[in-house]
Formats: sequence, C-alpha cells, structure tokens
Amino acid sequence: MYIYDTYKRAEDLGNYMIENRSTVRATARHFGVSKSTVHKDITQRLKMQNPVLYSQVGRILEQNKNERHIRGGMATRLKYKKEKC
Repeated sequence: MYIYDTYKRAEDLGNYMIENRSTVRATARHFGVSKSTVHKDITQRLKMQNPVLYSQVGRILEQNKNERHIRGGMATRLKYKKEKC
C-alpha cells in the first residue's frame, strides 16, 4: 500500500501543478509535504509512471525556473517597501 500511495501522490501533484500552473513551493504547501518530496515525486516517480504527464509538468518547472529571478526581485522589493512604511 505504501508504494501505491506514493505513486498516486506523484500523479496528484503533477495534475495539481498543471491545473494551477503552480510552483513546487506552492504545491508542497497545498499538499502538506516538503519541497523535496514534491521534487522527488515529480522527477523520479512521475517520470517512470506517467511520461506524458511528466513532460507537461516539466514545461511548467522550466517556466518557473526561468521566472525565479523575477519572483525573487519582486519579493525583495515588497520586503523593503513594507519595512519603509
């Protein structure tokens, strides 16, 4: 049963990321697991179990990777804006 649960979770994580165009952090927060768990489920388990879903999630991961510097800059800007007020 343990193996079934982890592979089911991997598919659920992948579907959630696609439907919500979610980041790894946001997905982990939604499911109550760690970022490492999400990453391992997606890159290892989902890749073996459902290659089509894996390729779709891979596109989202790549997009998030390309946008991370923008998100980081926005977060820093908000942080200092809040401190100033």
